[in-house]
Amino acid sequence: MSAVSSRLPVFPWDKLEPFKATAAAHPDGIVDLSVGTPVDPVPALIQRALIEAADSPGYPTVWGTAALRDALTGWVERRLGARGVTHGHVLPVVGSKELVAWLPTQLGLGAGDRVAFPRLAYPTYEVGARLCGAEPVPYDDPTRLDPAGLKLLWLNSPSNPTGAVLAPDELTRIVAWAREHGVLLFSDECYLELGWEADPVSVLHPDVCGGSYDGIVAVHSLSKRSNLAGYRAAFLAGDKAVLGELLKIRKHGGMMTPAPVQAATVAALGDDTHVREQRARYAARRAALRTALETHGFRVDHSEASLYLWSTRDEPCWDTVAHLAELGILVAPGDFYGPAGDRHVRVALTATDERVEAAVKRLG
Repeated sequence: MSAVSSRLPVFPWDKLEPFKATAAAHPDGIVDLSVGTPVDPVPALIQRALIEAADSPGYPTVWGTAALRDALTGWVERRLGARGVTHGHVLPVVGSKELVAWLPTQLGLGAGDRVAFPRLAYPTYEVGARLCGAEPVPYDDPTRLDPAGLKLLWLNSPSNPTGAVLAPDELTRIVAWAREHGVLLFSDECYLELGWEADPVSVLHPDVCGGSYDGIVAVHSLSKRSNLAGYRAAFLAGDKAVLGELLKIRKHGGMMTPAPVQAATVAALGDDTHVREQRARYAARRAALRTALETHGFRVDHSEASLYLWSTRDEPCWDTVAHLAELGILVAPGDFYGPAGDRHVRVALTATDERVEAAVKRLG
């Protein structure tokens, strides 16, 4: 066990605990903007679907019910603009973090293989590479990478933590490069429904992929769009051959989405009203927090999408964390997402309206 853990970076959130204690000591309580975990209710129609499927004594299947696959293919075509999507082009997974962490292992990667991901990124891309013994390779522009030994390329648009969005022509260029060099491309698009100053586009859009899904897979999650982080509901869409192999492997591993969660996913993907309502909540919180941060002397970079404001006072990120903790506000230091983030903090929009209002007052 120690041999495995020695390959992994230190779990970053432990370093935030002293600052969390400082923020919690504020007379009006902590405003925790450090973690992007939903706080709003699960929409009623999704709860009903879960409850109605609660009497599910048998094992679910890894591939999911036909109804689930219909919901996945329908949503991918309707929302992402993809065409000709069949059941073979989709695969449910038990939350997207599980997929990101274990994908290189499930692909059979190991020593001598390379896994690339954005230089500023969700830490689990690197963890996934290290778990299987592959070499993690951060990049600024993936098309400038040496393709030798590169087996897996991660994109993340909209980005966590920066909220940056890759334009369609950039995506098209990257997809073409990956195909030219035989590199499997996985695009983490979990924040695609949350574009503010940009309209995020999927790699599965025909203008990007040319109508072919060869060599590309998109990762989607219901955690943010539908407040389902607690349900662990996510899925893949793309290359049939890749998903077929992953399905076989995941059957052996028993990686099954619970049957009630499958039913809830069908309900969630079939309804757009709750998505619009949740977007409106986040938009209001985003506007309030951004104005307050800028009034307080922050600059907000990128952040045209996702659930975060990538903010800086042009000082070391831990100094900013400490400053805000004294105001009872907890944020994530930018270096959690790579050394390039060492002068930024990530401010999440995932707090109640009351807590966001408290943060705005303190920043004012």
